[in-house]
Amino acid sequence: MIDRIVHQNQELALIIRHDYRKEGIEFFTPATYSQQIGYMSRPAGHVIPPHVHNPVPREVQFTKEVLVIRSGRLRVDFYSDAQEYLESTILDAGDIILLALGGRGFEMIKPTEIIEVKQGPYAGAADKTRFPGIDASQAPAKVLFDILA
Repeated sequence: MIDRIVHQNQELALIIRHDYRKEGIEFFTPATYSQQIGYMSRPAGHVIPPHVHNPVPREVQFTKEVLVIRSGRLRVDFYSDAQEYLESTILDAGDIILLALGGRGFEMIKPTEIIEVKQGPYAGAADKTRFPGIDASQAPAKVLFDILA
């Protein structure tokens, strides 16, 4: 299953749920994203020819992050660029999320391991603006129910 978190026609996040399956190859991100994410399912014996990537100048304005949830469970809260709370969702072990735009916050529901992939180098304090977020009691009822599930 693929979930897209959209606010005012802008995709904030793309979630590839742990149970997603499809034959072949599919990329979920538009060519305009500085971080691309795709899925491949190939049979035994399929060959991807050896290759190198050529140097191509690229300009990156915003950091896009990919999180791979290795274990555990967490709540992701999504915010507009104006730092207004929009919605929340639960991620489980095996889920993958591409965080494209807007703000986000996280609360671990269970002990959680995450692999993070993003553009570098990290710019330190200039890379992000922190702001107060919601707490678990302010999450919508459906999300609170999912936390308990």
